[in-house]
Amino acid sequence: MATRVGIYPGTFDPIHNGHTDIIGRAVKLVDKLVIGVAINAGKGPLFTLEERVAILSELAASLPKDIEIVVQPYEGLLIHFAREVGASIIVRGLRAVADFEYEFQMTAMNQQLDREIETVFLMADPRHQAVSSKLVKEIAILGGEVGKFVSPAVKDALMAKVAAGQA
Repeated sequence: MATRVGIYPGTFDPIHNGHTDIIGRAVKLVDKLVIGVAINAGKGPLFTLEERVAILSELAASLPKDIEIVVQPYEGLLIHFAREVGASIIVRGLRAVADFEYEFQMTAMNQQLDREIETVFLMADPRHQAVSSKLVKEIAILGGEVGKFVSPAVKDALMAKVAAGQA
């Protein structure tokens, strides 16, 4: 039987509990999950690529070992990366209508590029619908408590960046 490879792409700057929830649910749909960490200098990430990959690798190591989980950076078109890793499924999380409009357009374009790769949408758990990396960073910079939105390790790393004036 062929291995179903799925890819969950994102910038993950930083990874938050909404991302973690989607990863935990995506592993139920595929035999192998590739977490694609986008190299997107245009977004001006707070965490370096290496830091984001390390944080995601720690998370992946803590998940049940029922399937193979790989964390890998990528640059360029997602559809090219999906082909490179042999993915037939792209997993995306949806929080709100605004996400849907953007994702709908991206899915349509990806289908034009490769009809063999399907996009699967997972609705955000209601507890995480308002959470975004941008808002988590903003709350941290403004002195708010981010512990309910990110893991303790991510909170520590984020607060260290804020304290060092890197945020």
